[in-house]
Amino acid sequence: MLFLLRLLAYVPLPVLHAVGAMLGWTMYGASARYRRHLRDNLAQAGYGDDQRVRHAAITSAGCMLTELPALWLRPHPSVIKLIRAVEGWDHVTQAQAAGQSIVFLTPHLGCFEISAQYGTFHFPMAILYRAPRLRWLETAMRAGRARQGVHLATADRTGVRELLAALKRREAIGILPDQVPGEGEGVWADFFGRPAYTMTLAPRLAAREGTVCLIAFARRLSWGRGYVLSIRPYAPPKNDASPAQQLNQALEDLIRTCPGQYLWGYNRYKVPARASEPQATVGQQHSQ
Repeated sequence: MLFLLRLLAYVPLPVLHAVGAMLGWTMYGASARYRRHLRDNLAQAGYGDDQRVRHAAITSAGCMLTELPALWLRPHPSVIKLIRAVEGWDHVTQAQAAGQSIVFLTPHLGCFEISAQYGTFHFPMAILYRAPRLRWLETAMRAGRARQGVHLATADRTGVRELLAALKRREAIGILPDQVPGEGEGVWADFFGRPAYTMTLAPRLAAREGTVCLIAFARRLSWGRGYVLSIRPYAPPKNDASPAQQLNQALEDLIRTCPGQYLWGYNRYKVPARASEPQATVGQQHSQ
């Protein structure tokens, strides 16, 4: 599989994305479970009747998979050239000039893989990741993500300590803020109006003194033309909601700027093993 991925890495991006579009529709047609998650999540966010967004999401999910060989296994400079424009990089340079550490939040929106690649091309970063179940896939993922200046921190207590150490060194870290955390690592907070188990780590690190929190989002351009990287300050709503709820509200606002490129098929509302279910879910189950 690694040999095949290395061959695919040098296929032009337009071809990879064309194949990805077909793969996305194949997955949608072949998996009833995936199809249900995607349609239910779109409906929960208010896009149930928006055929344009649904079709874009199906295509985008396939492109996310077929672009991975290029992003993981091409030389780092070649990957960076796929980014056609960068918006908001001044937020990064200002934080560095002030001697502040940076927390990058990269949700499952657009090409979140290349967002981290761009950052690690310019400075050291520690990236929190959860190992996939397939061993060969983890090998490929680590090979692609472990570029020079990158430290991969596992999603456990050891990894959290490594993130804290990086922040103390005034370095940057990267986190997927909408990834479902393990039991005891999150709280229930509404995400598009439905309780979702939400990590407490991201808002806690974002609030650290001497730290700047930024949201990075790489939008895919049509026809495999590359990506536009957008970086903006993390600005949670100023209300009485919990930090986790404020995080989800900020992510909702970002996702609504480009809903067709969010990973709606991801089971965002699953209940982690041994975690108690949200009260609303328990009530719904009793009523059924």
